[in-house]
Amino acid sequence: MSASIGNALEWFDLVVYGFFAVTISKLFFPTHDETTSLLLTLGTFGVSFFMRPLGAIVIGVYADRRGRRAALTLSILLMMVGTFIIALLPTYESIGLLAPLGIVAARMIQGFSAGGEFGSATAFLAEHAPQRRGFYASFQVASQGLTTLLAAGFGALLTATLTPEQMQSWGWRVPFLFGLAIGPVAYYIRRHVDETPEFLHSEGTATPLRDTLGHQKERLLLAMGVVIVATVSTYLVLYMPTYAVKQLGLPPSAAFAATLATGVVQMLFSPLVGHWSDRIGRIPLMQLAAALLLATIWPVFWLLSTYPSFGMMLVVQIMLGLMMTLYFGALPALASEIFPVQTRTTGLSLSYNIAVTIFGGFAPFILTWLIGATGSKLAPSFYLIACAAVSLFALTRTRDRLGIR
Repeated sequence: MSASIGNALEWFDLVVYGFFAVTISKLFFPTHDETTSLLLTLGTFGVSFFMRPLGAIVIGVYADRRGRRAALTLSILLMMVGTFIIALLPTYESIGLLAPLGIVAARMIQGFSAGGEFGSATAFLAEHAPQRRGFYASFQVASQGLTTLLAAGFGALLTATLTPEQMQSWGWRVPFLFGLAIGPVAYYIRRHVDETPEFLHSEGTATPLRDTLGHQKERLLLAMGVVIVATVSTYLVLYMPTYAVKQLGLPPSAAFAATLATGVVQMLFSPLVGHWSDRIGRIPLMQLAAALLLATIWPVFWLLSTYPSFGMMLVVQIMLGLMMTLYFGALPALASEIFPVQTRTTGLSLSYNIAVTIFGGFAPFILTWLIGATGSKLAPSFYLIACAAVSLFALTRTRDRLGIR
């Protein structure tokens, strides 16, 4: 539970930035064209992901050498630094170019921190109860559902109660200040958790990075392929409030309120999926979820764009949440089983963050660009269809090559 709480708070700061991208674009990246301003904001969100592989290497190796607890403590501390900068940074109107530069610097610190978070937290959860690895590791996903719930809750409450002028003046800072205030609690919790028994009983290795890159290339590639549709669907959810406001003309409060449903589904459904994966295997559940996404995501976006309303947005978010969680809920356990304990955090961190950087981090930017380039509001479904096909192939190869069920 300590890892899950810290993970929720860590991801909260990342998700809030994506949810409030429209407001941040006006305050820190002002241009004469709103689309260009939004693209700059979402591009900055994506640029921070270039720091993830570096964070994965540094924090992942640190975790395999010094322990999961030490890495988790370091990652939450770095995230607090990035959040502090964003929460208190003056806008472009006050300090000019220093404002967007400050946002970029803060996002890069957060990206470095997040680079080591998934691998460390997943290894920590998975290694405490190997016989129920799927159930315990699924709390990694459930905590991200809590993140979505908190961030969307702030968005719905603030946009419904504050005027647009109040939102731009100070309202958008409230969620970041909340994350900053709770950060020390998460830091304290992580400082006092016990190390995992599986790590303590392992022989360890002095060269986890060399061992991973030298002898586990196929495992890295397979793990990356498996992650692709999970990360793209996650960042599609993050992008949906922006999509609803900019493409469908829905009020921000309705867009955020509908997104609350995804957070609830992810938080409550993930442990059940993890439990199922312990009984029937990870791969069958994930193949089913990827196939459902592949077959239904285009009709779902057609319905949403043809009949834009709060009710339809709510239905779409619930459907997307169910399919995403059916896949993502079993992913942490599967990913942890791809790598041996001696290099588990390094392998997890590298494979996850390379896939997230290439396919997930720039997903909001790519989706915005695709809509503009094609002129179609259905363009987000094209990207997710392609990613689902790649992950389906990777799942089959993982089962056949590594014998993981």
